[in-house]
Amino acid sequence: ELIIGDRQTGKTAIAIDTILNQKQIHSRGTSESETLYCVYVAIGQKRSTVAQLVQILSEANAMEYSILVAATASDPAPLQFVAPYSGCAMGEYFRDNGMHALIIYDDLSKQAVAYRQMSLLLRRPPGREAFPGDVFYLHSRLLERAAKRSDQTGAGSLTALPVIETQAGDVSAYIPTNVISITDGQICLETELFYRGIRPAINVGLS
Repeated sequence: ELIIGDRQTGKTAIAIDTILNQKQIHSRGTSESETLYCVYVAIGQKRSTVAQLVQILSEANAMEYSILVAATASDPAPLQFVAPYSGCAMGEYFRDNGMHALIIYDDLSKQAVAYRQMSLLLRRPPGREAFPGDVFYLHSRLLERAAKRSDQTGAGSLTALPVIETQAGDVSAYIPTNVISITDGQICLETELFYRGIRPAINVGLS
């Protein structure tokens, strides 16, 4: 399920709330097969923001079942590019061993920008919005790894919640349309609703 919206509309808040709400399951002391582990991948965010997220999760005792992978804005583009794949590999460990995991990519727009930066430096031919031609494959090969295993192979699962940041509410831009076509549905957040005090600022019509 894609979480999409402009900056400062509460996308990360929804993602963090999802992680915090898993505490109820963990506090029951259920078996490994019923427990949900959370992986949060922060791509291109400020170090202060990442530190704030760690503090929120730590105060709620959510770090007991959470992994935070961070490639901050000050990290080189290749690190921002590879961070989601690293986080996904961690989530796949739980999936392949009969457990359940949730992975949040916050956000894939910044990964695409890092990939564009690398591709232009490598002198690859640019396409629409200067992104390389294989940017769709970049996200599809990542998101298709979130799956449910059959009972014969352990019945583990990995759920992905990718986040995409739009510019001025334009969901028809290149990267948003790509990721919308890959995911099973989307939660569209709107700036106008957010400032009217409707939070989470979900546009039900677009979602």
